[in-house]
Amino acid sequence: MTHDAWLLVPGERGNTATRLDRRRPGGGTWSEGNEARPVVHGAAYFAELLDAIRAMRAGDLLLFTDWRGDPDERLDGPGTEIGRVLAEAASRGVVVKGLLWRSHLDNFRFSEEENRHLGEEIEEGGGECLLDMRVRPGGSHHQKMVVLRHPGRPERDVAYIGGIDLCHSRNDDAAHHGDPQALPLASAYGPRPPWHDVQLALRGPAVGDIEAVFRERWEDPSPLSRSPLTRLRELLHHEDTSADPLPPQTADPEPRGTHSVQVLRTYPNRLLRGYPFAPDGERSIARAYLKALRRARTLIYLEDQYLWSPRVVASFAEALREHPGLRLIGVIPSLPDQDGRLTLPMNLIGRITALDELRRAGGDRVAVYGLENHAGTPVYVHAKVCVIDDVWASIGSDNINLRSWTHDSELSCAVLDRDTDPREPRDPGGLGDGARTFARDLRLELMREHLDAETAGSGEPDALCDPTAAFHAFEETAAALDAWHEGGRHGPRPPGRLRRYVPPELPAVRRALTTPLHHALVDPDGRPWRLRRRNAF
Repeated sequence: MTHDAWLLVPGERGNTATRLDRRRPGGGTWSEGNEARPVVHGAAYFAELLDAIRAMRAGDLLLFTDWRGDPDERLDGPGTEIGRVLAEAASRGVVVKGLLWRSHLDNFRFSEEENRHLGEEIEEGGGECLLDMRVRPGGSHHQKMVVLRHPGRPERDVAYIGGIDLCHSRNDDAAHHGDPQALPLASAYGPRPPWHDVQLALRGPAVGDIEAVFRERWEDPSPLSRSPLTRLRELLHHEDTSADPLPPQTADPEPRGTHSVQVLRTYPNRLLRGYPFAPDGERSIARAYLKALRRARTLIYLEDQYLWSPRVVASFAEALREHPGLRLIGVIPSLPDQDGRLTLPMNLIGRITALDELRRAGGDRVAVYGLENHAGTPVYVHAKVCVIDDVWASIGSDNINLRSWTHDSELSCAVLDRDTDPREPRDPGGLGDGARTFARDLRLELMREHLDAETAGSGEPDALCDPTAAFHAFEETAAALDAWHEGGRHGPRPPGRLRRYVPPELPAVRRALTTPLHHALVDPDGRPWRLRRRNAF
């Protein structure tokens, strides 16, 4: 397998201003020799992150970005509130630097106050945390990363990226009983919404790439906000609005694994003045998907919070039309997170039209599911994962929608494993690439949870390795659980957590009224006009 067939090569990122593709000799656009490991569920991630931060000492470097941060969110029980843990690290002499999206006003159910309070707590301990509103109008900084560097102890260096914010509702596990510190969602999710999410832990040279992403944003000389009202609030709250210098970046950690990792981002085409590291924006996440989808032959496995926008799923639909043996499985929330009279249809319309596009292209080769826990409560799917033909895998903060591909800041990693997987089928795509251990193991770990399936024993064949068998296993499990519910839930509950997703009907008048609002507010387009006209990225 040649990596050039799957990953973006020089020039394909579409952003020559970034330092990412100039960090390695020869301009390599990905790093080799990494250890990439999925961390499924917030509870596992938070416990691991807590141990790693508490092991840091004076002179170490902790960098993080987040969409939302709740200072009182417990990582692992009382006394482990994230604000306290970060402040204690700073007081020990750890260099703690954070960038939080400033957020819109809390009146609109965002997180302005929480993010400000987390920053204040960190700064009281001696760290520095800035509220960053350098976004396109109506946009957000959606990147979620933590980078831990240890001068003199590079074997401890690690970076985390993915879908999990340092905030309420994320601390859930495989049982999906929800985080005791919960944010309100649509009423169907209950007072303690179950939450499914995935983070990626990276060790090796890719840690330096993730740090470089943070440094580009931190060193941006632009004001943190252009809004006069926001600047007034900064003055009233005595906020830190000037980034102090970072210590020089140390050498990347030594290779330690078999994974090639390509760091991908979204930055919008920012009006009036662009980012110095992306003056025309960056859409490498979208470009990476478009390239990988051209090689899809047997199974696209998606877990996604949204799966919206016909203009985005058009690339998936094209792959389905081109290759009649290709199937797509999507795992999404059964319901949007908001159920207001206006917000619900605004959220639904993008998904309805996107799924119509996919089903026109793939028919019954497209299967979309929601999740529920064993008590029958819907699970909110917040993961952002894609696996194609057990070769290419992506984990990040980005969703399958126009906002994530063009408008907000996002961070993702594509992972290709040098190790081939010996289990049959050894080359499901039939292109000679061979199944890769990381991608297949990621897909199997997630599928087994949703199916309530046991891990195959050593030396035993695993039927789920076969993409066609896996597709039918999802279909049969969901059908049995749906029938149990429809039959009044009599008798033992069938195994599994999968429910077939059936889009609701929206009357034509409501569609007409909500579609413009969806495009303007829910799923806006951050591309330059020349790309919008061609639906190019």
